[in-house]
Amino acid sequence: MTATSDLLVNPFRQRLAAPGIPLGTWLMSGATSTAEAMGRAGFDWLLLDLEHVPVDDAIALYTLQAIAGTPACPVVRLPANDAVRVKRALDMGAGTLMFPFIDTPEQAALAVAHSKYPPQGIRGFAAVHRASGYGTAADYGARANDSVFTIIQLETRKAVDNLEAIAAVPGVDALFLGPGDLSASMGHIGNIAHPEVVAVIEDVARRSQAAGIPCGIVGPTPESVSQFLALGYRFVAVASDMGMMMRQATAFVKAIRPNLAQSFNSTVY
Repeated sequence: MTATSDLLVNPFRQRLAAPGIPLGTWLMSGATSTAEAMGRAGFDWLLLDLEHVPVDDAIALYTLQAIAGTPACPVVRLPANDAVRVKRALDMGAGTLMFPFIDTPEQAALAVAHSKYPPQGIRGFAAVHRASGYGTAADYGARANDSVFTIIQLETRKAVDNLEAIAAVPGVDALFLGPGDLSASMGHIGNIAHPEVVAVIEDVARRSQAAGIPCGIVGPTPESVSQFLALGYRFVAVASDMGMMMRQATAFVKAIRPNLAQSFNSTVY
């Protein structure tokens, strides 16, 4: 969002249309400096998670502003399919939205309606906000509907069963499989490597390709993400800022802790 002419060009849509597979990560720390650092780390997109992280509107805005100064583009996962939360996220400049726990085409259609101005939807209109360049984008109202990118997250067996119907909803731009919640809904909570869960992950990749809609997924490690790429997922995320920090922190502690005991013993006279 560095120039008025760029305001209505969705950067995530551009990344997805370009050659290659866009790589992202989750922002779970709620820290704007961490978001900015992740944006400089080489990720194509960063997902600001409003579902599981206690981030209020002000911190969400500051985080989007921090990401805007980096090469990465933001995706905002909403806490719910709620008209007010969608409106506020869009007004603060979140042009790419991910809707969690969408199980039916009717719920997907409502998510699209929340994201669009009339007559395509029910989004409330305001002229002066960050998304419109604080009123400097004179054609914002006329073009805003086309600039929003809507991602529907499939997180249950019911959602997976309805994949084709959800993908066919006008205004649904992409799907995203949540393997963690999927594993829970299948009775294998936390075990995305269970053969039954893996079979569904493979099935979703095939059916998304057949439906002609891009589908993304997140994995906890580079190895898991490589497996998802081999299945044909069109955009991927690895871990989260908090996950990477904790993994490296615990590795450092584990590596250093034995030396602390040895050093202490060697200095006891």
